[in-house]
Amino acid sequence: MSEGNGRARRGEPASGGERLADWADGRLGLYHLAKSQMRKIFPDHWSFMFGEICLYSFIILILTGTYLTLYFDPSTTEVVYNGSYVPLKGIVMTRAYESTVDISMEVRGGLLIRQIHHWAALVFVAAMTIHMMRVFFTGAFRKPREVNWLFGWTLLFLGIVTGLTGYSLPDDLLSGTGLKFAHGAVLSVPVVGTYLAYFLFGGDFPGEDFIARLYPIHILLLPGIMLGLVVAHLILVFYHKHTQFAGPGRREKNVVGVPFLPNYVAKAGGFFFLVFGVLALMGAVATINPVWAFGPYRTDLVTTGAQPDWYLGFSEGLIRVMPAWEINAWGHTLELGVFIPFTLFPLILSFMAVYPFLEAWITGDKREHHLADRPRNKPVRTGIGVAWLALYAVLLIGGGNDIVATQLHLSINAITWFVRISVFVAPVLAYTVTKRICNGLQRRDREKALHGRESGTIRRLPHGEYIEVHEPLTRAELYTLNAHEQPAPYELGPRVDENGVARTFTVRQRLRARLAKAMFGPGAYVPKATPEEYRALHAGWHESERVD
Repeated sequence: MSEGNGRARRGEPASGGERLADWADGRLGLYHLAKSQMRKIFPDHWSFMFGEICLYSFIILILTGTYLTLYFDPSTTEVVYNGSYVPLKGIVMTRAYESTVDISMEVRGGLLIRQIHHWAALVFVAAMTIHMMRVFFTGAFRKPREVNWLFGWTLLFLGIVTGLTGYSLPDDLLSGTGLKFAHGAVLSVPVVGTYLAYFLFGGDFPGEDFIARLYPIHILLLPGIMLGLVVAHLILVFYHKHTQFAGPGRREKNVVGVPFLPNYVAKAGGFFFLVFGVLALMGAVATINPVWAFGPYRTDLVTTGAQPDWYLGFSEGLIRVMPAWEINAWGHTLELGVFIPFTLFPLILSFMAVYPFLEAWITGDKREHHLADRPRNKPVRTGIGVAWLALYAVLLIGGGNDIVATQLHLSINAITWFVRISVFVAPVLAYTVTKRICNGLQRRDREKALHGRESGTIRRLPHGEYIEVHEPLTRAELYTLNAHEQPAPYELGPRVDENGVARTFTVRQRLRARLAKAMFGPGAYVPKATPEEYRALHAGWHESERVD
C-alpha cells in the first residue's frame, strides 16, 4: 500500500507535492507514461559513451554560447581599440573583433567560457565522428535505424558548417584567412558563384554584412535545426534502443541490459558532469584560438601557419593538393582546381549517408536487426570504413602541408605529390590490409571454436610427439563466436531458362550481383565453424585416445 493511499484512508491531507503530482497526472497522464517507460531496459556497453559525449558537448555548447552572445557585437563597424590589451591599442579593427578581445580580456570568466565553447565544438564533432564510425563498423545502421543514421549524419554535417560560421565570427586574421578561402570556393561555382558570394558577403570580399549574416545563422538557425534533430534522434534511440552484441540470452527479439531509471539515468547524469569537468579543465589550462595574438583581419595580410579546425582540414586538403586546372571559354573562367574539390567534399560525406540503403539493396535483407556485428565478421564493410578514414587522414596532411613541411623539414612540393598519390593509393591499401586482418581474426576465431583455447601447457604423447593442451570453450563462448550470420551473395542465376531462351538482365541487376559477390562471395569471409565440424573433430580425438 502506498503512503498516499494510506494517508487518504486515515483522512490525512495530501502534501503539496502529492497534490501537484495528482494535478499533473490528471491532465497529462504522466503516471502511466512513467510506469510504462521509466523501467525500460537498455543494453549497456562502453562504446555507447561516444553518443553521450556528443549530447553533453552539444548542451555545453548551448550554455556557453548563450553566455557569449550577451557580450559579442556582430558588427563590422570600424573602431580604434583602446582596451586593456596594450599591444593592440590604437589599431583599427571591427567592433566584432574588439568585442571578442574584450570578452577574453575584460569580461569576468569570458576567456574561460570562450575556450570551453571552442573545445566543446571540437569534442562535439570528434565524438560524432567516432560515434558514427562505431555505428558503421557494428552495422547498427540497419533496419529499423536507417532514419536515425540520417539524423546523425545531418547533425555531423551541420556541426561542421556551424563550426565554420562560429570560427569566422571573431574577424581575426586567422578566421579572416579561412573565410577568404571559403569565399574563393563559393566563387568557383559555375554561373551562379558570383551571385552566391555577393549574397553571402553583401558585396566584394570581405563585404560589410557577412558577420551580421553569419551571426543569426550560427546562434539561431543551425542550432535550432540541430536541437530538433537531437530530440528526434533521442526519441528514436529511446524507441528502438541500442543494438546489443551477441551473447548468451541475447537475441534479435529481446534486450539484455539495465533499466532506464534509476541505473541508466544515474550513470548518464554522472557522465555529464564528468564531460563538463574535463572540458572546463581543457578550457582553463589549454589555450585555443588566441585571437589577440593574431590581430584583426586585413585583406593584405595572411597569418603564418593559418590552419582551420581539424574537421575542416579535409576540405582544405582537397583544394591544396588539386592541380591548378582552369578552363577559359567564351569570356568565362571555370576554376576546376577549386570547384572539383569543393564538389568532392560533400560527395565523399554523402557516401556515408547513403551506405545503409546501399548495403540493404545489395543484400536484399529486409529484416530488423538488433544484434551488433563484430567488425571482423564483416571484413568488406570494415575495410570500406577504414579506407574512408585513411582518405581523411591523407587529406588532413594535405590541408596542413605547410606545417608538416616546416616541422619535419621536408619539401612542400614532395608532400603535395605524396598526398596526390596517396589519395588514390592509401584507401585501396587500407581496404586490402584491413580485410586481410579481419580474415585472419576470423580464422583465429574458427580455430579457437574448433580446438579450444591455448593453455600454454605442453604434453608429450606416448609416441614422442609434443602438443599444446587446449582448454575447451564454454557453451557461452562458443555461441558468442558463432552467432553471426554469413549470408550467401545475390546471384543472377542461369543465363538460359528451362526452355532454352536467353534471359536478359538489367544493369541494376548486374551491378547488384557484382557488389554482392564482392561483399559476400568467395574470399570475402572465412566460413565459421559448424556444429558438425566440431562434433567430427572431437569424435576423432576420442577415437585416437582409445587407440592409444
